[in-house]
Amino acid sequence: MSPEKEPLPDFSDVQGGSSSTAPAPKAEQDAPRTYTVAKGDSLSKIAKELYGKAGNWHAIYEANKATIGSNPDLIKPGQVLTIPEV
Repeated sequence: MSPEKEPLPDFSDVQGGSSSTAPAPKAEQDAPRTYTVAKGDSLSKIAKELYGKAGNWHAIYEANKATIGSNPDLIKPGQVLTIPEV
């Protein structure tokens, strides 16, 4: 006589997806926000788009002086700027 096998569990009603209240991994939390300069951009235009206020361009400039140089009016397409929180 062979022993009876238990029926396999039925997972046919399980739906995919995920939900979590766990915080994002530390690496994601610490990653700075960036913006790649496009043709026609200016710091005030970028500030208006990202912050809703063109006058916040100073914050972007201060965070990116090493990339931009001494003239904040001379940003170049392709430059990757760090966008600080304001």
